[in-house]
Amino acid sequence: MNFGGRKRIATLFLFFGLMISLISCTDTLESTVMVYENDFSDLDLAGFENGKLFIFQEDTIAGFYHNDTVALRLTDLPTHNVLKITTEILIHDTWDGNADDGVGGPDYWYFGYDNQEVFRTTFSNSPCESTYCLYQSYPNDYFRQNRPKQGATQTNMPGLCLFGAFPNYTTRYSISKLIPHQNPNVRIFWNSDLRNEGIPDPVCDESWSIAKVTVEALVVN
Repeated sequence: MNFGGRKRIATLFLFFGLMISLISCTDTLESTVMVYENDFSDLDLAGFENGKLFIFQEDTIAGFYHNDTVALRLTDLPTHNVLKITTEILIHDTWDGNADDGVGGPDYWYFGYDNQEVFRTTFSNSPCESTYCLYQSYPNDYFRQNRPKQGATQTNMPGLCLFGAFPNYTTRYSISKLIPHQNPNVRIFWNSDLRNEGIPDPVCDESWSIAKVTVEALVVN
Protein backbone atom coordinates (compact mmCIF):
# COMPACT_ATOMS: atom_id res chain seq x y z
CA MET A 1 0.00 0.00 0.00
CA ASN A 2 1.41 3.41 -0.89
CA PHE A 3 1.92 6.22 1.59
CA GLY A 4 -1.13 8.13 0.35
CA GLY A 5 -3.42 5.14 0.96
CA ARG A 6 -2.05 4.58 4.46
CA LYS A 7 -2.50 8.26 5.21
CA ARG A 8 -6.18 8.17 4.12
CA ILE A 9 -6.86 5.09 6.27
CA ALA A 10 -5.17 6.70 9.28
CA THR A 11 -7.29 9.80 8.77
CA LEU A 12 -10.48 7.71 8.67
CA PHE A 13 -9.53 5.89 11.88
CA LEU A 14 -8.84 9.24 13.55
CA PHE A 15 -12.19 10.62 12.36
CA PHE A 16 -14.21 7.63 13.62
CA GLY A 17 -12.28 7.65 16.88
CA LEU A 18 -13.19 11.27 17.46
CA MET A 19 -16.85 10.60 16.63
CA ILE A 20 -17.00 7.72 19.15
CA SER A 21 -15.37 9.89 21.78
CA LEU A 22 -17.84 12.72 21.20
CA ILE A 23 -20.85 10.40 21.33
CA SER A 24 -19.66 8.74 24.54
CA CYS A 25 -19.27 12.18 26.18
CA THR A 26 -22.69 13.45 25.13
CA ASP A 27 -25.16 13.90 27.99
CA THR A 28 -28.76 12.83 27.60
CA LEU A 29 -31.63 14.74 29.21
CA GLU A 30 -33.75 12.07 30.86
CA SER A 31 -36.36 14.29 32.53
CA THR A 32 -37.16 17.86 33.50
CA VAL A 33 -39.63 19.14 36.10
CA MET A 34 -40.57 22.77 36.64
CA VAL A 35 -40.31 23.05 40.42
CA TYR A 36 -40.75 26.81 40.76
CA GLU A 37 -42.15 29.60 38.60
CA ASN A 38 -43.02 33.07 39.80
CA ASP A 39 -43.61 36.36 37.99
CA PHE A 40 -45.01 37.87 41.23
CA SER A 41 -48.37 38.69 39.64
CA ASP A 42 -50.03 36.65 42.42
CA LEU A 43 -48.13 38.62 45.11
CA ASP A 44 -46.51 35.36 46.19
CA LEU A 45 -43.28 35.67 48.16
CA ALA A 46 -43.41 32.28 49.87
CA GLY A 47 -39.88 30.98 50.45
CA PHE A 48 -38.25 34.36 49.88
CA GLU A 49 -35.80 36.03 52.25
CA ASN A 50 -35.88 39.83 52.05
CA GLY A 51 -38.70 39.61 49.56
CA LYS A 52 -40.69 42.76 48.81
CA LEU A 53 -42.96 43.83 45.97
CA PHE A 54 -43.68 47.02 44.07
CA ILE A 55 -45.29 48.13 40.82
CA PHE A 56 -43.12 49.14 37.88
CA GLN A 57 -44.54 49.86 34.43
CA GLU A 58 -47.85 48.30 35.54
CA ASP A 59 -46.15 45.00 36.49
CA THR A 60 -45.65 43.63 39.99
CA ILE A 61 -42.01 42.73 40.55
CA ALA A 62 -39.70 41.95 43.46
CA GLY A 63 -37.51 44.81 44.57
CA PHE A 64 -36.07 47.21 44.37
CA TYR A 65 -32.66 46.33 45.83
CA HIS A 66 -29.25 47.89 46.37
CA ASN A 67 -26.49 45.67 47.76
CA ASP A 68 -29.14 43.55 49.50
CA THR A 69 -29.10 39.78 49.54
CA VAL A 70 -32.34 38.29 48.25
CA ALA A 71 -32.81 34.53 48.51
CA LEU A 72 -35.28 31.79 47.67
CA ARG A 73 -35.46 28.51 49.59
CA LEU A 74 -36.91 25.46 47.89
CA THR A 75 -37.46 22.12 49.65
CA ASP A 76 -38.45 18.57 48.74
CA LEU A 77 -37.16 18.81 45.19
CA PRO A 78 -37.69 15.73 42.99
CA THR A 79 -34.74 13.53 42.08
CA HIS A 80 -32.30 15.49 39.93
CA ASN A 81 -28.62 16.07 39.28
CA VAL A 82 -28.85 19.48 37.57
CA LEU A 83 -30.86 22.63 38.30
CA LYS A 84 -31.67 25.16 35.60
CA ILE A 85 -32.17 28.58 37.18
CA THR A 86 -33.55 31.42 35.06
CA THR A 87 -33.84 34.93 36.47
CA GLU A 88 -35.29 37.95 34.70
CA ILE A 89 -33.84 41.07 36.26
CA LEU A 90 -34.33 44.80 35.77
CA ILE A 91 -31.31 47.09 36.01
CA HIS A 92 -32.41 50.57 37.08
CA ASP A 93 -30.81 53.98 36.59
CA THR A 94 -27.08 54.81 36.48
CA TRP A 95 -25.19 51.50 36.47
CA ASP A 96 -21.59 52.14 35.35
CA GLY A 97 -20.51 48.69 34.24
CA ASN A 98 -16.76 48.05 34.32
CA ALA A 99 -15.81 51.62 35.29
CA ASP A 100 -12.90 50.95 37.62
CA ASP A 101 -12.45 54.25 39.40
CA GLY A 102 -13.35 52.97 42.88
CA VAL A 103 -16.03 55.68 43.08
CA GLY A 104 -18.78 54.88 40.57
CA GLY A 105 -17.83 51.32 39.67
CA PRO A 106 -17.38 48.57 38.84
CA ASP A 107 -21.07 47.82 39.37
CA TYR A 108 -21.40 44.08 39.99
CA TRP A 109 -24.44 41.82 40.07
CA TYR A 110 -24.15 38.17 41.02
CA PHE A 111 -26.10 35.08 42.02
CA GLY A 112 -25.47 31.60 43.36
CA TYR A 113 -26.85 28.73 45.39
CA ASP A 114 -26.22 27.58 48.95
CA ASN A 115 -22.73 28.97 49.66
CA GLN A 116 -21.44 28.96 46.08
CA GLU A 117 -21.40 31.93 43.73
CA VAL A 118 -22.31 30.88 40.18
CA PHE A 119 -22.20 34.04 38.10
CA ARG A 120 -20.73 37.52 38.60
CA THR A 121 -20.98 40.22 35.96
CA THR A 122 -21.43 43.97 35.47
CA PHE A 123 -24.14 46.02 33.77
CA SER A 124 -24.05 49.49 32.23
CA ASN A 125 -26.96 51.82 31.50
CA SER A 126 -24.57 54.46 30.23
CA PRO A 127 -24.88 56.02 26.77
CA CYS A 128 -22.04 54.79 24.57
CA GLU A 129 -20.30 57.27 22.29
CA SER A 130 -17.08 57.04 20.31
CA THR A 131 -15.31 59.28 22.82
CA TYR A 132 -16.88 57.90 26.03
CA CYS A 133 -18.36 54.52 26.83
CA LEU A 134 -18.73 52.63 30.10
CA TYR A 135 -18.60 49.01 28.97
CA GLN A 136 -20.19 46.05 30.77
CA SER A 137 -19.17 42.41 31.14
CA TYR A 138 -22.60 40.85 30.54
CA PRO A 139 -23.42 38.51 28.83
CA ASN A 140 -20.04 37.20 30.01
CA ASP A 141 -18.62 36.81 33.48
CA TYR A 142 -16.58 39.71 34.80
CA PHE A 143 -14.15 40.82 33.27
CA ARG A 144 -15.14 41.31 29.61
CA GLN A 145 -15.61 44.51 27.61
CA ASN A 146 -19.07 44.48 25.97
CA ARG A 147 -21.18 47.43 24.91
CA PRO A 148 -23.82 48.72 27.37
CA LYS A 149 -27.07 46.73 27.32
CA GLN A 150 -25.62 43.91 25.20
CA GLY A 151 -27.71 40.75 25.61
CA ALA A 152 -30.71 42.67 26.98
CA THR A 153 -34.25 41.52 26.26
CA GLN A 154 -35.75 45.02 26.69
CA THR A 155 -34.09 48.44 26.80
CA ASN A 156 -36.81 51.05 26.30
CA MET A 157 -38.14 51.43 29.86
CA PRO A 158 -37.67 54.59 31.95
CA GLY A 159 -35.45 54.70 34.99
CA LEU A 160 -36.89 53.96 38.41
CA CYS A 161 -35.73 56.82 40.61
CA LEU A 162 -32.94 59.22 39.69
CA PHE A 163 -33.70 58.81 35.98
CA GLY A 164 -37.40 58.02 36.40
CA ALA A 165 -38.36 60.75 33.94
CA PHE A 166 -35.94 59.55 31.25
CA PRO A 167 -36.40 56.67 28.77
CA ASN A 168 -33.93 53.81 28.35
CA TYR A 169 -32.67 53.81 31.95
CA THR A 170 -34.15 50.45 32.95
CA THR A 171 -32.87 47.39 31.13
CA ARG A 172 -34.27 43.85 31.31
CA TYR A 173 -32.12 40.72 31.09
CA SER A 174 -32.91 37.01 31.22
CA ILE A 175 -30.10 35.02 32.83
CA SER A 176 -30.19 31.23 32.69
CA LYS A 177 -27.60 28.87 34.21
CA LEU A 178 -27.27 25.11 34.66
CA ILE A 179 -25.73 24.03 37.97
CA PRO A 180 -24.84 20.56 39.25
CA HIS A 181 -27.06 19.78 42.22
CA GLN A 182 -28.56 16.69 43.87
CA ASN A 183 -29.83 17.72 47.30
CA PRO A 184 -33.59 17.90 47.94
CA ASN A 185 -33.22 21.46 49.28
CA VAL A 186 -31.60 24.54 47.79
CA ARG A 187 -31.14 28.20 48.68
CA ILE A 188 -30.74 30.45 45.63
CA PHE A 189 -29.42 33.94 46.29
CA TRP A 190 -28.98 37.18 44.33
CA ASN A 191 -27.07 40.33 45.25
CA SER A 192 -25.12 43.29 43.92
CA ASP A 193 -21.97 45.20 44.78
CA LEU A 194 -22.75 48.73 43.63
CA ARG A 195 -20.44 51.69 44.22
CA ASN A 196 -21.84 55.15 44.76
CA GLU A 197 -19.18 57.14 46.63
CA GLY A 198 -20.38 60.63 47.51
CA ILE A 199 -23.96 59.99 46.36
CA PRO A 200 -26.53 61.20 48.97
CA ASP A 201 -29.09 58.50 48.04
CA PRO A 202 -27.29 55.42 46.61
CA VAL A 203 -30.51 53.39 46.30
CA CYS A 204 -32.04 56.06 44.09
CA ASP A 205 -28.86 56.20 42.01
CA GLU A 206 -28.60 52.47 41.20
CA SER A 207 -30.88 49.54 41.97
CA TRP A 208 -32.20 46.28 40.54
CA SER A 209 -35.33 44.15 40.68
CA ILE A 210 -36.44 40.61 39.89
CA ALA A 211 -39.25 40.29 37.34
CA LYS A 212 -39.44 36.49 37.14
CA VAL A 213 -37.77 33.34 38.48
CA THR A 214 -38.04 29.77 37.23
CA VAL A 215 -36.27 26.69 38.55
CA GLU A 216 -36.25 23.35 36.72
CA ALA A 217 -35.00 20.05 38.14
CA LEU A 218 -33.23 17.98 35.48
CA VAL A 219 -31.96 14.42 35.33
CA VAL A 220 -29.02 14.25 32.92
CA ASN A 221 -27.09 11.06 32.16
